[in-house]
Amino acid sequence: MSPQRVIVVMGVAGTGKTTVGRLLAEALGVPYAEGDAFHPAANVAKMSAGIPLDDADRGPWLDAIGEWIRNRGGLRGGVIAASALKRAYRDRLRAAAPGGVFVHLTGDRPLIEKRMAERRGHFMPTTLLDSQFATLEPLQEDEPGVAVDVSGTSEDVAGRALSALRALTPHEN
Repeated sequence: MSPQRVIVVMGVAGTGKTTVGRLLAEALGVPYAEGDAFHPAANVAKMSAGIPLDDADRGPWLDAIGEWIRNRGGLRGGVIAASALKRAYRDRLRAAAPGGVFVHLTGDRPLIEKRMAERRGHFMPTTLLDSQFATLEPLQEDEPGVAVDVSGTSEDVAGRALSALRALTPHEN
C-alpha cells in the first residue's frame, strides 16, 4: 500500500475507526487524524444531547476533513477516521483527494452496541446507533475501498484491512 495514498477509515460509531486508523497509520508510517476533532462545537453538543446530525450539520465537518485530506495527498499520505456514512459524503471527500481509498469497518449491531456501551469519554451515545445504521450507505463496487469485518481484536481488524488494501492495489506493495 502506497504511503502517499490517503486512507479514510469509515463506518458507524463504535466500529473502532480511531483504534484501527491509528494502527494503520503506524503500520504505514503516515500521519493519523481523528475525524471527530474536525466537528464544530455545535455538532458535538448536538450529538452529546442524542440528536443526530443532518446533512447541513455535516457540511462544515466534511469540508474540514477534505482540507486535511487535500493537504496530505501527493507525497505525504495519511489515515483519517471519519464516519463517511453516505455516498455523497465520500464523493465529497474523494473530490478533495481523488487517489484516496476507504476502509469500511463493518459489523453486526449487537457487537457494535456492546463496544459503544463499553467505551468511556466519547460524546456519541448508544442511542444514536440506530440513526447511524439508517444513514449508512455501504461502499459501492465503483468506490475505491474495502470492507473489513470488526470481529476480533483491533490488531486483527487492522491486519485484515492492510491485507485487503494490498490486494486492492497489488502494484503498490
